[in-house]
Amino acid sequence: MHSHDLSVWTHSHAFDAGNRAAERGTRLVMAITAATMVVEIAAGLWFNSMALLADGWHMSSHALAIGLSAFAYAAARRYAGDRRFAFGTWKIEVLAGFASAVFLLGIAALMAAGSVERLFSPQDIHYREAMAVTALGLLVNLGCALILGGHAHGHDHDHHHHGHDHDHRHGHHHDINLRAAYVHVLADAATSVLAMVALAGGWWLGLAWLDPVMGLVGAALVGRWAVALLRQSGTVLLDREMDHPVVEEVREVLAGLDPADANGEERTRVTDLHVWRVGRQQFACIACLVTHDPALSPQRVREALSVHEELVHVTVEISRCKGTH
Repeated sequence: MHSHDLSVWTHSHAFDAGNRAAERGTRLVMAITAATMVVEIAAGLWFNSMALLADGWHMSSHALAIGLSAFAYAAARRYAGDRRFAFGTWKIEVLAGFASAVFLLGIAALMAAGSVERLFSPQDIHYREAMAVTALGLLVNLGCALILGGHAHGHDHDHHHHGHDHDHRHGHHHDINLRAAYVHVLADAATSVLAMVALAGGWWLGLAWLDPVMGLVGAALVGRWAVALLRQSGTVLLDREMDHPVVEEVREVLAGLDPADANGEERTRVTDLHVWRVGRQQFACIACLVTHDPALSPQRVREALSVHEELVHVTVEISRCKGTH
């Protein structure tokens, strides 16, 4: 048996200009969101609007979650050179995205509980004032979405490899931390729209029950987004990547190293393969092969896999079949 470790970490996590811009954007959005949150909660209590109050408390969770996103960028930048992080500090950002999704799920549950309570205990609503505050909140949310959306687009763009179409197909360039902050802002905007619909229906049509009902609709929408974000970040944190397209591409490369002989029998077999994500667009790979080919070397395997630039850490182990020299 010949075991060769080709572990070379050449693409350590770099806190680049895109990350810094995203960090500045999240800090700005956090400050704006916190200020608007105070106004909406106070107005919701004063004007007896469950939809407006739900929007305000929902925004409070977003202020905290977006602050967590900004903290994650700062922590990733601070520890970028710490060698204890074997594959860099990118997963700090992913962990923050997961925590943000948990916050989002929790606030959806609180929104639903509050709306159900208001359905059975309706109160008078000051529609004109509540609509004015909700409209202000919506404008703020749209502005924040533009700030984060611009950074998200630029961030994805910065990380494309040159001349590798497979990278574009795989969608490796998502910043989960930035996406978490963006989803929080979009959820805020959605609940603001629902609050305005509820208030308008109650004010002009006398449908007071729309206020708590829209609170329930908003809770369901926010919960759905939270679950999607949990799945995306959880997939990375749990290394559940073996169904990723890059794994099949690695298998294709390894299968083409040593074609079958004249009898159609495989001369080289993959006995073990592990591929997992170690960066926003970076994967590590461990491949164990059994071969009859005496010329097959770890260096040859590595060169064959080098067409996939996202594979930044490759370990190859080759076992020779009996009778092979």
